[in-house]
Amino acid sequence: MEFDEVVRRRRMVRGYDPDRPVPPALIDKIVRHGLRAPSAGFSQGWSFLVLTEEPDRSLFWRTLSTGSNSWLDRMSTAPLIIVALSNKSAYIERYAEADKGWTDRDESRWPVPYWDIDTGFASLLMHLTAVNEGLGSCFIGLPADRVGAFKQAFGVPDAFTPIGALTVGYRGDDKRSPSLRRGHRPVDDVVHHGRWASTGEV
Repeated sequence: MEFDEVVRRRRMVRGYDPDRPVPPALIDKIVRHGLRAPSAGFSQGWSFLVLTEEPDRSLFWRTLSTGSNSWLDRMSTAPLIIVALSNKSAYIERYAEADKGWTDRDESRWPVPYWDIDTGFASLLMHLTAVNEGLGSCFIGLPADRVGAFKQAFGVPDAFTPIGALTVGYRGDDKRSPSLRRGHRPVDDVVHHGRWASTGEV
């Protein structure tokens, strides 16, 4: 579909058809599109854990479980889960190389954690690819107190931090988030041309 249509149709889908797996060729396409994301210094400090087998997906949801949660139960029908993980050390080491020169490896040089931002870019590309292919998708965060259990369950190295997970599949019984009732903020409230609107003198 046209890109404008992909953006217009994009939303977080929380209900999937458990009887329709995502074809392997589509999974490969989704992941490969994610790898086209930009990254600072071309550090590419990301990795993606792809879960398609039922035992792996069940283990994932068990590691996240903190009790009964209806929307999480609906999401657990997704036939594909892609956990996005960032690696800060890849960026620290990349920028200590000769063409960058930050040999002190001082993390305070980074105004924001680009390792997380870039992994988020990659996740968005995968999300939009899923939409373009007629699939539903939702990006969720992992509860902070369950990250350790997740990493242990799946053998994730210490250097990698999960920034979230994409659930992907064909749409099933879905309920729109009640948060959407808030509506979009007006463009004039969030977009500032030339300078930030201010009533005070600088």
